[in-house]
Order: sequence, then structure tokens, then C-alpha cells
Amino acid sequence: MEGTLDSRTAEKMLRQALPAASLVDVISRTAGELSTVYEIRCTGTVPAVIVKIYQPRWRWKLRKEVHIYQLLAQHAIGPVPTILHADTDYLVMSLLPGVPLWDCRFDDDGLRSIYRQLGALLRAVHAIDRDSYGYLTDRILDPLPSNTAYMHRQFDKKLAEFGDLGGDPQLHSGIQHYVAEHGELFAQCASAVLCHNDIHEGNLLVVDHPDGPALTGLIDVENAIAADPLMDLAKADYYAMHGDPAKLSGLIAGYGELPDRWTDRVGVYRLFHALELWDWFAEIGKTARLPGIAADITAMLDG
Repeated sequence: MEGTLDSRTAEKMLRQALPAASLVDVISRTAGELSTVYEIRCTGTVPAVIVKIYQPRWRWKLRKEVHIYQLLAQHAIGPVPTILHADTDYLVMSLLPGVPLWDCRFDDDGLRSIYRQLGALLRAVHAIDRDSYGYLTDRILDPLPSNTAYMHRQFDKKLAEFGDLGGDPQLHSGIQHYVAEHGELFAQCASAVLCHNDIHEGNLLVVDHPDGPALTGLIDVENAIAADPLMDLAKADYYAMHGDPAKLSGLIAGYGELPDRWTDRVGVYRLFHALELWDWFAEIGKTARLPGIAADITAMLDG
């Protein structure tokens, strides 16, 4: 199912989730490589829902989203969407209030507050233990018993992709040496937990109340993994915080106590996230972003 969502199809989807509701309007929200998202406004007790339609090659991720959102619901963790209906190629989910954080402008106090709320939410997510490390669908694929084995496998995989996609051989060699020198950090994670693994400001919904901004949603669990919880903090740093002191201090205040040498572990995970992002943009042809990511990697290797 591709292209614009017509009103007849939208009403059918809506009725699967809310039989008594009637369609009012269909609004395109986002479109990416994996899925297209629409807001369906309707009559009834629920004013609107979100419909997420998956591209054919990514439909297996639908089962993953259902599993992860249900897992979070079982542990009373939120705010996250509620699954209202799941079909073979689309999901109908509750519409959370708010707008993406990257569409907002807050002062340092506002950002500190939002990231403090995010830190507390991530602490709750990371309380969900997993019995092995690996990529999550409705189970852990190719599970590994240790973080060391998992992270070496991940770096090896992404470095191979980097080379195949035309990455700079000097950067390839630099990353290999960095991982060899810092690989002992992986063993400091004793057990795997659920990680969102896509913390950026497009996935954080906020509402600016008179008494301060509120984090009203954490969305898109398509990249969830079972891993070191610091993987989430590292991705938030590389994708969203960019070293901003207000954001970082808020996140740490909300998250609570961090382990010894956490900054070193975050550093090596930031490198992994940058490498993975370079590979992804190269694979889908967004080459304009590659020089900037390569410069980030160089800066990380230089310390």
C-alpha cells in the first residue's frame, strides 16, 4: 500500500480500530524510507488516530512495533502510543498530544526540563531486562550472551558495509584501531536491557504548558535493541544533544546514577552510531550528509 491515503481506505482503517467512528479528514504527517504516517481525524470519543503504513520490504517491522509498545504498556511505561489495531501492512495507534521537539524553541531551562523528563523515562525503559544482546523484533535475533561479543559483531558488520559503500579507508582503519583500543569497555555492561535506540528530537513530542514544557510522547520503536543502556544515552548525545550542557545536565538529572567510566562507554557508542548513520545514508543515496558524518567520526577518533 503506497502513495496518498484516500478517504475510503482511511475510513476502512479507522473502522477497524474504532467501529463507531466516522472519518472527518486525512492529514499526511511524515514519509520515510520505511513507512508513511497519517493523522486520521474522526468523530466520536477519540478525535484522531495515527495510521502508520509500512513499505513492503519493511512490513516485518510492524510486528516489532506491536511487540515493543505492548511490552512498554505491560510495564506501565509512557507516554508512548497505544496500539488500537494491527493489520498486515499498517498500524492504527493513539494520537499523543504535542509536536516534535525539533519544531520548538525553548530556552535552557525549558530544554533542561524536557531532557530531565526524558532521562527519567529512559531509566524506566532500561529497567526492562533482556536475557541476551541483539536486534529486537518480537524476539532477539541472533542473540549473543555478552556485550563484548555483540558490539564487536556490530562494529565488524558496519565497518564491512562502510568499506563496501565506498567509505574512506583511513577512517575505516582508524575506527578499527579505536575499537581495538577501547573494546575492554564493552565488558563493563553486565546485562542487556531494552533500548529505544533512536532518541532524536523528531521522536520526542512536547507541549509547552504555562508552568513549563512537558514531554508528552516517545515514539518510533522500530530500531529497538537489547543492549547496554548507555547505547541510548550515546544516541541521544549524537543525534539530539550535540554536547549541549542544558540538555546533558537535564538528561543526567532525570536518569539518575550512572556507572563508572560512563563517559568513555558513551564515547565508543557515539562512534558506532555515527558509523551506522554514515552507512545508512550512503545506502539510501543521501550522500550530501556523508562528509559531515565523516568529519564527526574524525573528530571522535582524534579525541
